[in-house]
Amino acid sequence: MSDQVGAKILLIDDDPSLPGMVRQALEQVGHELRTAGDGLEGLKALYQWRPDLVILDITMPRMDGWETCERIREVADIPIMMLTGMTGAGNEMRGLRDGADLYMTKPFALSVLVARVEALLRRSHMATAGPRQTVISIGDLQLDLAKHSATQAGKPIDLSPTEYRLLKALASTPGQVVSHHELLTTVWGPEYADQDSYLKLYIHYLRQKIEKDPTRPEYLVTRRGVGYYLCDPHWEEEQPQPQVHFSK
Repeated sequence: MSDQVGAKILLIDDDPSLPGMVRQALEQVGHELRTAGDGLEGLKALYQWRPDLVILDITMPRMDGWETCERIREVADIPIMMLTGMTGAGNEMRGLRDGADLYMTKPFALSVLVARVEALLRRSHMATAGPRQTVISIGDLQLDLAKHSATQAGKPIDLSPTEYRLLKALASTPGQVVSHHELLTTVWGPEYADQDSYLKLYIHYLRQKIEKDPTRPEYLVTRRGVGYYLCDPHWEEEQPQPQVHFSK
């Protein structure tokens, strides 16, 4: 039985053979599934039902998965899994860039689908169950953990949910190097511990948003071969080299 029993999951896919299999697999671990055959129908279900997680195909009539993902991300901070037959690193990067938290290709094993749904739900639950009225400040960067938001010099930073989780993971231990493995495990889940391309992509995205010159980062710094750390640029001349932080 799942430790996230009772989650509401919306499947947006025009393949008529898919809902029955997915419903059976998810209901066995206690979840409820509703389906929509295209993006427009899916957005309507999103507004009316308010699911905890969305599983989304790309190739659909009326509104494809790319646009649907962007529309969902404009109004909801919930986990989105793209489940599609479109393979290739370019498609995966586009899906993540458009706001998906995870990109999974068909064909797939139902057991793997369920495991990844569970991982996304756990991370979402952990994010919403964290401490309230807590603000982390690093230089002119501020993370409000209660509001799941970030500002720099008082101006809001437009972050996707994955970007926010990554920034939060780094900000939780300012000045300490966090290993690639720990960041991947914390932000994406244990099954992604070796997917360095995910981490590099989102480090790039974050630097575009918080650095004056992303090619010469001052806040989000690389410790080559080990990991990354977040710091106030003014610390660099005042403090010793950051310590490496590994998960226990």
